[in-house]
Amino acid sequence: MNDTNETLDAIGLLCPLPVLKARKRLKPLTSGMVLEVHADDPAAVVDIPHFCHEAGHELLEIQNLPMHQIYLIRKGG
Repeated sequence: MNDTNETLDAIGLLCPLPVLKARKRLKPLTSGMVLEVHADDPAAVVDIPHFCHEAGHELLEIQNLPMHQIYLIRKGG
């Protein structure tokens, strides 16, 4: 697993809150830093990859756990 610089617990939050909170948490990070997002919103599996693509961030990994997913996002330049 990649070393993460920040962790965001978005479990229990529904669309669009996981993406909005991820955007806010990524803002102060420097390019190349990694945000780990924990989310259980069914829409997050579509929303987070779309957000990364649109915003220029790299989605490193999606881990599917029994009750939620973990998204590793590397901040783009």
